[in-house]
Amino acid sequence: MQWWRGRGMGLQLRIVFCTEVVTMMSVVSDRPADLATFLHPFKHFPQSLAVQRKTRIVALGSSSTAGTNGIVAFPARLEQGLRKANFGCIIDVLNRGLGGQEAAEELSRFECDVIAEQPSLVVWQVGTNAAYRESYSLDEVEAALRVGLGWLARLPVDVIVMDLQYTFAIVEVPNRLARALDMQRRIERVTSAAGVNLFRRWELMKSWCDTGQIPLSAMDDGHDDRLHMSERATACVSDALARAIMSPSVPQV
Repeated sequence: MQWWRGRGMGLQLRIVFCTEVVTMMSVVSDRPADLATFLHPFKHFPQSLAVQRKTRIVALGSSSTAGTNGIVAFPARLEQGLRKANFGCIIDVLNRGLGGQEAAEELSRFECDVIAEQPSLVVWQVGTNAAYRESYSLDEVEAALRVGLGWLARLPVDVIVMDLQYTFAIVEVPNRLARALDMQRRIERVTSAAGVNLFRRWELMKSWCDTGQIPLSAMDDGHDDRLHMSERATACVSDALARAIMSPSVPQV
């Protein structure tokens, strides 16, 4: 997707199909299609591409964002995909992930890690640690997410919330699975009320597992108790996110 300003034409859109974004490891289907599409229009991100020399995205979250066990996390992959699809645009995705954190701790980093960077797009990854660790209050995580989205709503920035990962450590432990499903409902409720785009990572990964494209055993990296995403799952999620952002089906303002 490329944006440019033509003479007397205002802000224009050109869709460019970018085969480089699709890696050999990420050839999976996003169907059903609504799992990897957005409902709400982007405004600030395409405007930045059109008029700014450099477009900045902040990826805020925990270990899925920071990266674990030598696997390149989604922010770097997203940056590469968006740069290739928008030739000539300088797009930086700033990785502001800290392993083990949840929305409340991330909220405390908003001023320095998000607001101070003046991004045109924020991707906020939440929910997994709330399901994984019973020490987290789901009520507090939900409240922190609501407050954070309220803060972002006052700024000239587009927002995507990325929900939980679908891996063995969550899916195969009954109490964690129950907390994950509860957290999913809470995230959907908050994002819907805020009018914010939700990237449905949980349902997308589950659909790949259910259709046999990626078995559950291949979703995690095999370390510890199998919480963190594998190389293949990370590549697929990153590709799906990049293509969702670039999709011509996303309404634009």
